[in-house]
Amino acid sequence: MSAKTIHFKVGNGDMTLMVLESGRRVLIDCKITFDADNPDHDAPDVGGQLRDRLERDPEGRLYVDAFLLTHPDQDHCCGLERNFHLGSPGSWAKTDDKIIIREMWSSPIVFRRADRKNAKSGHTLCADAEAWRNEARRRVKLFRSQGWLDDGNRIQILGEDADGKTDDLLPILISAGSALSTICGVTDTSFKGLLLAPMLADDEEEAEVLSKNNSSVIIRLTLAAEGNGEAGRILFGGDAEVAVWERIRDKYKDEDLAYDVLMAPHHCSWHSLSWDSWSQNREKAKVSDKARSALAQAAPGAVIVSSSNAILDDDRDPPCIRAKREYLAILKPGLGTFRCAADEPGDDPLEIKVGYFGVKPSRLVAGVAGGLATGIGGEALAHG
Repeated sequence: MSAKTIHFKVGNGDMTLMVLESGRRVLIDCKITFDADNPDHDAPDVGGQLRDRLERDPEGRLYVDAFLLTHPDQDHCCGLERNFHLGSPGSWAKTDDKIIIREMWSSPIVFRRADRKNAKSGHTLCADAEAWRNEARRRVKLFRSQGWLDDGNRIQILGEDADGKTDDLLPILISAGSALSTICGVTDTSFKGLLLAPMLADDEEEAEVLSKNNSSVIIRLTLAAEGNGEAGRILFGGDAEVAVWERIRDKYKDEDLAYDVLMAPHHCSWHSLSWDSWSQNREKAKVSDKARSALAQAAPGAVIVSSSNAILDDDRDPPCIRAKREYLAILKPGLGTFRCAADEPGDDPLEIKVGYFGVKPSRLVAGVAGGLATGIGGEALAHG
């Protein structure tokens, strides 16, 4: 059986559903706006598209097996309260018919972000992010009180927190550089994850540099398909910017960063590749060699996906035309493919199938892409 990833058209934001060979479904971020929920608006109904791709449990509840929030920005968690059940699974109501989150995957940094009432903080949470934080706290509190969790109450903490705050959570903690191989308390051989970040800063100076970026979960998920245990490696970077990618380049080997699919960080932002402002410096802006190298470990036939608005040759960032050009240059030696979700035909999301021989994105309508490094309509395969 093959696996697949589904990348919804959410503009500058992220929302990806992974369907594993085991049948389990993992959601990475969500952005379901009021416009997307409004049948009279022309925004794609991404909430409906997601629901159509989920299954119901014996109690009739739609569910995702795991929900990874890379970081608590609004464009990564919008619509959480309206569409997902939060609280004890026993309080789920058929009339609301919200989606059960069997297991949360969350950075611990979200616990330390201030809510909207604390206006003095530079890192406040929107309402949906507060709801995620509160639900994560509920599940952690439950674990601390009883020492175990069941579906609908489960959580895995991705990354250690400072000052030993997560030292008592080791059974549900994945440290940076460690493997992730369980969903809902069970080992699932159809995937394996390598957590790359968030990482604890080595000193106060580094902590200050990383302060606004280091909450993003960066993880590479390797999917099995049709007998190939490494059929597709998908690298997610949230909104991590240049300082984080430079540090990742210093810490990890090429093979740790190799990918068949890369979600272009921060919606194809230039700030993931450079310290310079694109709007101020344009072509004089310099690429960080370290950050680019971290993002350049593309396998032959790799696919880079920009979950963003259409990428135009202008001063906007994100998405940034110069970042797209760098990704095209990264892909060119291996005849890879660059795909922007906004360029997909109609309202349909971009689907990438993962089979024995690698990854294969759905075909684009001729002439739409304009950025295919393969020149063969996006049909290249990346071998795991």
